[in-house]
Amino acid sequence: MTDTTQTPEPIWQDAISLCRDLQSGVTTAVAIMENVYARINALNPKFNAIVNLLDYDQAMALARQADAVSVADRGILHGLPMALKDAVAMQGFPTTWGFKPFASRIETTDDGLATRLREAGAIFIGHTNMPEFGFGSSTFNSLFGTTLNPYDTSKTAGGSSGGAAVALATQMLPLADGSDLGGSLRNPASFCNVVGFRPSIGRMPFNKNFAWYGRMVTTGPMAKTVKDTTLLFSAMAGPDPIDPLTLPEPGHHFIDGLDAIKTPSTLKIAVSTDLGCLEVDQEVADIIHAAGEVFAGLGASVTPDAPDLTGAMDVFQVQRAAGLRPLGDSLEKNFPAWRLDAKDTAIWNIEKGAQLSADDIMQAEATRSKIYARAVEFFQHYDVLILPAAQVPPFAASEEWVKQINGVKMQTYLDWMAVCCMITVTGLPAISVPAGFTKSGLPVGLQIVGRPRGDLALLQIAQLFEDATRHYETAPAL
Repeated sequence: MTDTTQTPEPIWQDAISLCRDLQSGVTTAVAIMENVYARINALNPKFNAIVNLLDYDQAMALARQADAVSVADRGILHGLPMALKDAVAMQGFPTTWGFKPFASRIETTDDGLATRLREAGAIFIGHTNMPEFGFGSSTFNSLFGTTLNPYDTSKTAGGSSGGAAVALATQMLPLADGSDLGGSLRNPASFCNVVGFRPSIGRMPFNKNFAWYGRMVTTGPMAKTVKDTTLLFSAMAGPDPIDPLTLPEPGHHFIDGLDAIKTPSTLKIAVSTDLGCLEVDQEVADIIHAAGEVFAGLGASVTPDAPDLTGAMDVFQVQRAAGLRPLGDSLEKNFPAWRLDAKDTAIWNIEKGAQLSADDIMQAEATRSKIYARAVEFFQHYDVLILPAAQVPPFAASEEWVKQINGVKMQTYLDWMAVCCMITVTGLPAISVPAGFTKSGLPVGLQIVGRPRGDLALLQIAQLFEDATRHYETAPAL
């Protein structure tokens, strides 16, 4: 096996070039697998981003099989090592959700996302760490422990796709996936100086409980840059015949159209640091103001404004809890003592779902419909809304969640994430891109929210900002 006494440099500059070279045979799957495993072995013990890692010899055997495939039969991710989030079922791997009683469950099939990535040629080598059940924007669990922020190992990596964000920031992996209900793609991207894209509902393959009612969660891509994120999105996205809300554009539509960026002078940008109602750390707010100035410097029209999202956080709390009722029912049936292994916030949220009335749920749905109508009207005047991707910089890894901001107490473990949760309620596409750093060197992400089903335009505008700032080039000191 490769000598890992010293951490080798990654053999890729960007994922797009790497995937092109793997497709053409310029780079071999064996070479990238050796490099990835050497970096994982050297760095993962410190940061704890990747879990249930495949045995090296098995991974190398899969790489050799990939190299034997003819160039004509190679997909866009051919030979690329990937570790999917520990909520995604991959045949032959356990899917634990960071919960001890799930540790030995070995999957016999792939879910829809894994199927698409495997068909594109990706090689699965493990999972990325996440908080228990994906609850909360801080990645820790009693099964695998805490994932640490590479910019400051005393800080959290965010969550719930925290392992994925750290694997990207440390370049243990070239590409990663995540999922997002209340910010689980956007928050860790912000905390780790990478990109996390929450697409429109209906872009990704559907495989969870509710196809119609209360749909708020989606999977999505993560990477170091917008272009690399869009590459992965092109392999993940596209119509799904079993999804009643599916959208028609094929995945390649997005990578093919990314460079057709609008003239900045035609763009109308709304900027808000707090959605008019939230507590936001001052350093974060200053960086968001500076992002607005970047767009203004490009020639865009930038206006302080925000949609009226009154009631969005209440809707989020109700619909999130309602969506957890199947999980609670399953735990009660199959693991009657599940509370002994679950963290307090998980117990609270699951029990909240069990206590909801039909009136609670229907009122939330009616309020959400009104919020969406107001958001649609707002985006008739703007191309995008920019705001923080997290209300605070990365906080101490020893803290479960942010209890107060600017001296104001947060009522629940979800309230400090409201800047993402409230956007989730609208169903609009949103992306977090690196926006700068605090005085102490901690990353801050810019959340850019697009028009209804405006995923491509959103990616194009994010690319404009990234090209103008290039904050992703500031790597952690490993």
